[in-house]
Amino acid sequence: MAEFEEKKLEEKKEFWGSGLVNEDIEACLEQLVQNQKEEIKKLTSNEFKNHQLPLARVKKIMKTDEDVKMISSETPALFAKACELFILEITRRSWIYTEENKRRTLQKSDISDSIHNTLIFDFLVDVVNPNENH
Repeated sequence: MAEFEEKKLEEKKEFWGSGLVNEDIEACLEQLVQNQKEEIKKLTSNEFKNHQLPLARVKKIMKTDEDVKMISSETPALFAKACELFILEITRRSWIYTEENKRRTLQKSDISDSIHNTLIFDFLVDVVNPNENH
């Protein structure tokens, strides 16, 4: 089973183009994820509800889905943390492109490059126009 998944990943890399895939970068980002997991495990219930994103806004966005009728009190906090991790991941990956272009300011093109060269962001490819890169 693992061989099959590994083969599919390699096929995707060939399809998307390995681009700037760097094992050191991937290892660094994997360490970031592990650190975030450890921080989450250490949180108390009161600390878990403190977020960078306003929970009322998160809940409002969740309610825009017609199928959502009721939302438990813990769900917006969990969703906000997931959004924070997503923003952190895409920002870190985008910063790599900023540094490669010898700049100190993150630009829209760096985010676009990050999305187009990262397999886990392939669901965003249709949202970000590749012509906006430069």
